[in-house]
Amino acid sequence: MKAATATATAQADGAAAALRSTAAVRERARYLTDRARRGESRWFTVDDAALERAADEVAETTRARFPDLNIPFHSRWRHFEAGGVDRSADLDVHAMIDLAVVSVLLDAGAGPDWHYDEAQSRQRFTRSEGLGVASWHAFSGGVFSSDPATPRQADAAGLRRLDLDRLADAFQVGRANPLVGLAGRVAVLHRLGDALAAAPEVFGSDGRPGGLFDVVVAKPGPVTASDLLSHVLTSFASIWPSRNVIGDEPVGDCWRHAAVPGPGLTAGWVPFHKLSQWLTYSLLEPFGRAGVHVADLDALTGLPEYRNGGLLLDTGALVLRDPDFADRTWAVGDELVVEWRALTVTLLDELAPMVRARLGVDEHRMPLACVLEGGTWAAGRALAQRLRGGLPPLSIDSDGTVF
Repeated sequence: MKAATATATAQADGAAAALRSTAAVRERARYLTDRARRGESRWFTVDDAALERAADEVAETTRARFPDLNIPFHSRWRHFEAGGVDRSADLDVHAMIDLAVVSVLLDAGAGPDWHYDEAQSRQRFTRSEGLGVASWHAFSGGVFSSDPATPRQADAAGLRRLDLDRLADAFQVGRANPLVGLAGRVAVLHRLGDALAAAPEVFGSDGRPGGLFDVVVAKPGPVTASDLLSHVLTSFASIWPSRNVIGDEPVGDCWRHAAVPGPGLTAGWVPFHKLSQWLTYSLLEPFGRAGVHVADLDALTGLPEYRNGGLLLDTGALVLRDPDFADRTWAVGDELVVEWRALTVTLLDELAPMVRARLGVDEHRMPLACVLEGGTWAAGRALAQRLRGGLPPLSIDSDGTVF
């Protein structure tokens, strides 16, 4: 019995590990995209001519936003600059990583009715910018720190004691200003605190996310984006909702799709790791400010969320099999949503060289992280604003941990 249990545990661990890579993300996303192109999807068709129009839209948006084509990385730091204010100039690398980790985990969809009013700049921010600015002020105000003498940090004890009322107050949430998935965000931060406390060899005795920097740079050889993502996925695996598990092993942002093949226990699973990859993109600047170059950026995928996916639907590159699908509210784990996200990953990879060709640059000048920022996310948002007042083309019932 013990041997059988040990074998089952080893198989589950191995399957979970196999899904924790961008190679697995791309492989399974490509499978579903090829299947949709063959007409075998019950949810979508792919219009390759419309993908050209999407590339035109992204190139035009990029030129308008960055005429000199000096495009920063797509990362959480862009939101900390919202309204033309640089809110992060005097942070050291460990504090920058503390802030990035907490803020990214709070960066699921805010919903259409929430906003954040910043007293200092007298500006109102919504959606991702609002969440970024709100999390910056919460961080600066010591909401995530257990040490009143050092408010601008996040640590295990501070995160574990965070309650719903305190986060609601920091994010100005109330009956007239509702934030989607608030309880889910608090739960994720509690699990982050547990993960930090459980790994003092990585995060130190006080359990700060910034300890990740020291572990990564201690490894000999160059630092790559895959290294960073691997550390993020391994160190933070336990924070994701427990419903996504193989055996007893959490797999995070991986979802079921019956059509997807794979060896052993990986069959039927489609990995994305959107927030983990968003966090990895957001670690590039803290590492860079500390003088550490991160190589092989295009190992990361495009982010499968509703702005990038919305760009593809709104340009007609993806077409719903049944237009009535747009009138329903979907759960994150529904097969339509899983497939939408998978097709988004593949089509972003295909879109990137088309956008570069239109702008006359190569992948060295404009890696995928810059295509996204230039780029696909902004074009998706602009189209949503023009067509639906900012709402995405599909309605997703978010719990505050994915979208």
